[in-house]
Amino acid sequence: MAVLEAGVRRGLVRCGVAAVLFGAATPAASRLGETLSPFVLAGVLYLGAAFAVLPAAARQRPDRASVRAGLPRLAVAVLFGGMVGPVLLMLALDQAPASTVSLLLNLEVVFTVVLAALVFREHLGRRVLVGMAAVATAGGLLGWTGDVDLRAGALFAAGACVAWALDNTTTASLDAFSPPQITFAKGAVAGSVNLLIGLSIDGGLTALAVAGALLVGALGYGASITLWISGAREVGAARGQLIFAIAPFVGAALSWVILGDAVSGRALIAIALAAAGMSLVLRSGHEHVHVHEPVTHEHEHSHDDGHHDHSHPDGFTGRHSHRHDHATVEHRHTHV
Repeated sequence: MAVLEAGVRRGLVRCGVAAVLFGAATPAASRLGETLSPFVLAGVLYLGAAFAVLPAAARQRPDRASVRAGLPRLAVAVLFGGMVGPVLLMLALDQAPASTVSLLLNLEVVFTVVLAALVFREHLGRRVLVGMAAVATAGGLLGWTGDVDLRAGALFAAGACVAWALDNTTTASLDAFSPPQITFAKGAVAGSVNLLIGLSIDGGLTALAVAGALLVGALGYGASITLWISGAREVGAARGQLIFAIAPFVGAALSWVILGDAVSGRALIAIALAAAGMSLVLRSGHEHVHVHEPVTHEHEHSHDDGHHDHSHPDGFTGRHSHRHDHATVEHRHTHV
């Protein structure tokens, strides 16, 4: 079996940590939703994310050419990832138990993989396709019920997954901005808009709930989004999102333990299906000769990954981030 290179392993770890943080945020948001309206809660959560990454986002400014080139895709990420997705998730939590909504968020994997294959031509082997089918079946099992509120919650959750899939496939290849800058843009713009909409509809706020939402947003969205973007740049949007699929299991487990949600046989079967699907995808690495087209971008890298052979005047070779050029290269290595 081929051994994954260091950059890929690092990307998988970052996506995994991001998943744990985001998964824990779902039951926390469900509890906060008892006090704050969906729009207000979505807004405060993302403002918390913006505050958390502000120091890192301000550390280095992108050049004007990069801003012009990346702004359209950043706008898509802000609209769907920062505004539409969070509001739909809060509406889902208002209609269905947090454990069920958490598990339904596995559908984000399916939509992200489909978009990554159709739009960005990412490789999808048989294991990925079978794994994706298992995750989709698990989501259908959870949403197929006679409970009207639960069905509505499932539809809202699925809508959030579509929005985040568009966000994922956009930000994974958005090299014009650093991960903290992308997270800050989502949090500041989308958070402010959603908060203003929420306050115009329902002005009810409590200081304790707002403080809690800011903290949850800083960890579950700010740190999580930044880690996921940096990890997905190492492993690709499809693989990064499939690793992120452990988030629903974290959310469901915490909902059962902390919120006291009922554990159903349907949920346990869904967990088994989704876990089996993920195990297939995690073993989907392959190796063949392929070509990388020339590109100029900025991202975190090191000079021992087989892709970055440029030099620095001071001889520095550790992990760092700066704008650099890639010439056309044809080589063979394990990738996903």
